[in-house]
Amino acid sequence: MNNIFDPIQAPSTEATPLLRLKYLLELSRRNQAGFARLLGVEPSTLSRVLTGRQPITDSFINKVVVNVGVSKEWLANGEGVPFPKNESEGPANISETSVEIAAAPKGAAVYDIDVTAGCMPLARSFTTDRIIGYLDLPYLNPEFPVVRVSGDSMSPRIPHGSLISIRQVGLNTIMWGAIYLVELEDYRLIKYVRRHPSNPDIIILHSENPEFEDMEVAKNHIIKLFLVESVINFQTLI
Repeated sequence: MNNIFDPIQAPSTEATPLLRLKYLLELSRRNQAGFARLLGVEPSTLSRVLTGRQPITDSFINKVVVNVGVSKEWLANGEGVPFPKNESEGPANISETSVEIAAAPKGAAVYDIDVTAGCMPLARSFTTDRIIGYLDLPYLNPEFPVVRVSGDSMSPRIPHGSLISIRQVGLNTIMWGAIYLVELEDYRLIKYVRRHPSNPDIIILHSENPEFEDMEVAKNHIIKLFLVESVINFQTLI
């Protein structure tokens, strides 16, 4: 049985814009109405486009590009990759962390994904075109994906630009006080997860950085929960 980290094959370069749009719908893990809201179009408009009753115009493509963050060249013409790396994102260059990435597929796959940015459901973002290399390090489980983190709410434990290895877990297996990637409907956070003192249906998200206040989140608002298995940054490698 495939797990959530099995890469999803992107459409071929010969695919039509319609097939690429359907691919994005699948990645979003939304129904058509939810995907329409994400794109900023009427559900009836999206339905007509998906069924071929309405052509995909340049204006429609621009809405998808702006609201999903996908490459216009890829969506319109099949050129390049769906989500090209943004060079302005800061310390996203793996070489800046002095981490050696193996040239051959050995070790844990490193994805060009900032887990604290974007609205695409994380589990549907692990596509082959986003693998930028592999990390072969002691104690790093090759079965779990490696992604990067931005922001300083967990600094100095997890500095901006660090890489983390994550493993999806269930809400009934929370290890209180451990660090998790918490995926909500509209955003994702890296936090310590703590037990609420009086309400078992609520968890407390705590930052390492004392300048950030605790957050209370209802368990039923959590879409996915990932345990942070390892943290890789320059300081941990010297």
